[in-house]
Amino acid sequence: MRTGREGSRLILYEYPFNERIRTLLRLEDLFDRLDYFLAREEPPAHHVALTTMFEVLDVAGRADLKSDLLQELERQRQTLSGFRNNPGVSEDALDAILLDIEIATSSLVSMSGKTGQHVRDNDWLTSIRSRSIIPGGTCEFDLPSYHAWMHRAPEVRLHNLRGWIAPLNPLRDCLRIVLRLLRDSGQMSHIVASQGSFQQMLAGKSYQMLQVQLDETLGAIPEISANRYMIWVRFTTQDDHDLRPRPFDSDVAFDLVLCNL
Repeated sequence: MRTGREGSRLILYEYPFNERIRTLLRLEDLFDRLDYFLAREEPPAHHVALTTMFEVLDVAGRADLKSDLLQELERQRQTLSGFRNNPGVSEDALDAILLDIEIATSSLVSMSGKTGQHVRDNDWLTSIRSRSIIPGGTCEFDLPSYHAWMHRAPEVRLHNLRGWIAPLNPLRDCLRIVLRLLRDSGQMSHIVASQGSFQQMLAGKSYQMLQVQLDETLGAIPEISANRYMIWVRFTTQDDHDLRPRPFDSDVAFDLVLCNL
């Protein structure tokens, strides 16, 4: 969420057009959750951090994710290098992003084996992972060693967690660069959805992600669908009692951004 015009608070919604971007957004969300719970010291927070790490491994388990990221970063490196000596481009900013790409690419290339193999090779973590998919499956009578670990000092648990997560950091760095470049590629348009509905033909143009930003005080929630030909944004709202969505039948002003690398 960010502050918009006249101090209003804007909610950002992002909609991926393909499975690759959908995977990157899911991983970004999981890594953000990891950061949040790693910043706390309570045992329940570290439990969530550990189970979130398992979710990262599940999502990142695609065999082609690493190669996809490397190919995309190399493509972006070549594209950005073409802006050298362009008077409209800051050389310092260009050098900074190219250096970020070089460092992230080198780190990802150095990752050996399958993503998360270090966790699969740890029998203790594997036992926790298999129990964590069962509701309440990590209770002390099921996993006494895990219960004992939860009673260790917070700094000990945090040291262990950071050690298990560290091999995933190159993946995180690469996906964040790709998503940053994708988000920076878009041009914002100010739209008004008549009676809560908006459609736009894409006229043959290809996009990878759509962003919708709107004032939170409107109480409007976008439901987005898209294909290669058109996008459709239909706004709903929620009842205070049961939160059941219902059509938003008034005009809705929002910002639309279409992104493509």
